[in-house]
Amino acid sequence: MKKIFLIFIAAATGLTFTACTKSDFADSYSDPSKVQTSTVDKQYAGFIYSYNRYNLPTYWNYFVILRTTLQHYTQSVGWENGDNQYVPGAASINDRWNDYFYTLAQYRELENIYNKLTDIEKKELRIYMVTATIFLYDQTQKAVDLHGDIPFTEAGKISENRGNYSAAFAKYDAASTIYTKMLDDLKAFADELNTLTIREELKKKFQTQDMINSGDIPSWKRYCNSLRLRMLTRVSGVASFQSRVTAEIAAIAGDPVKYPVVAANADNIRIDVFNLTGDINGKGFQTGLEDWNGNIAGKVMIDHMKTNADPRLRAMFEPGANAAGAYNGLDPTLNRGVQNTLIAGGTMSIYNRSTISRNHYFPGMMINAAEVSFLLAEYYLKANNNTAAKTAYDRGIKQSIEYYYWLRSLSQDNTAGALTPTNDTEINAYTNATAVNWNNATTNADKLKLIARQKWIHFNVVQPNENWAEIRRLDAPTFSFETDNANAQKQPPMRWVYPGTEITFNAANYKAVQANDNLGYKLFWDVQ
Repeated sequence: MKKIFLIFIAAATGLTFTACTKSDFADSYSDPSKVQTSTVDKQYAGFIYSYNRYNLPTYWNYFVILRTTLQHYTQSVGWENGDNQYVPGAASINDRWNDYFYTLAQYRELENIYNKLTDIEKKELRIYMVTATIFLYDQTQKAVDLHGDIPFTEAGKISENRGNYSAAFAKYDAASTIYTKMLDDLKAFADELNTLTIREELKKKFQTQDMINSGDIPSWKRYCNSLRLRMLTRVSGVASFQSRVTAEIAAIAGDPVKYPVVAANADNIRIDVFNLTGDINGKGFQTGLEDWNGNIAGKVMIDHMKTNADPRLRAMFEPGANAAGAYNGLDPTLNRGVQNTLIAGGTMSIYNRSTISRNHYFPGMMINAAEVSFLLAEYYLKANNNTAAKTAYDRGIKQSIEYYYWLRSLSQDNTAGALTPTNDTEINAYTNATAVNWNNATTNADKLKLIARQKWIHFNVVQPNENWAEIRRLDAPTFSFETDNANAQKQPPMRWVYPGTEITFNAANYKAVQANDNLGYKLFWDVQ
């Protein structure tokens, strides 16, 4: 009973107490309850490692959490319709919630250790706190974009509260307040990183502990500013944020020296895979995406790519085994019996196994060049700078194509057969296709839909959280779904509800958000 109670308390307070057992990092960080054995650098390494289940393509995230939720809501895959299909399952909600707050607890412990240092030590080790917070905010944005208000400022402080569980129950912070804090801090970090120096003796240690950018400060600058750009764009439709959005994106776009972003695929912020015998790899992607037909292609995406001769089609997808080389996507509005027959018949396309699911060197992707280019295209469009918007849009498409062919180059799997290279002629033909060509869209609203479609294709199953958030924010692309008449939730939700453990064990704080805890409640940035 005590064990069960602690599990529930962990969920309610944003904590778990399961120490990491992975051999590569077993000695690199402490459990929050054993703070006396840890140091800033060790805690930093463990903190970043603790969220690898979501930063690398893993079985648990893809099969248990994403397969029946975000992959369906974004129609990045095709699936056989079923009852209750628009209600996120308890396993999806609970696991992701608990894992985020476990990572937050690791961060709080890092703060704890850091705050006990002398002023001189804090200055020397400042790079750890700045970069750790950038990474935390990347993950926090995703948690907020799933649920809305979450416990944050007071969450994860069990060690600071000396094991007093009742004192550790955390209040909920408004999603807009969390975004404001993150944007404030990231702006300060963007400036601080331009002046921050690391003592030569500490550089090697930081390089070893930093599994994202290997201690490269210019890369952390790009991560910071690109994350700012993503968050600023996310809240760009909210009246209270618009003045800062305009000013800060203008500063980022106007001064790439002071505020560099991920401008080329060589700059992509990612966790690379080097050794398949270690814990950092993409092996879980295969079963996570492929099991139970989780890798079936959706009709809308396949139809667009076929009609417009998208060079990404053959890199991202394979024809079905019995499709005679034809690409076919599953229609989500068909009767489920018909869908079942089509899937079983082997005529439906699947995600390219050699490029994606069986690519054991598939990196953990944080932010990439195509995403940044599409964000800038939207900014320039809203600023009525059509020339700059078109340039960024076309660049984003080319970077996305380059990205998927680069992913395939990492793979040692050849299940899908040899991939025919693309070329400038093919790429230019696609950007000039009727449904893709920027100049064919006569209004800003139509041009924004072009950007939205390219984001959707680019994100697909690789960046599912960003995909769902952007589709909700822009209301584009638009999709048709089967109406689930067997459930009160008849169409895909607008958010995820809170786990049941919050209702049971964090009841006093939960009451503040209870009125909005339903699947149809829109997040504050969803104002379209």
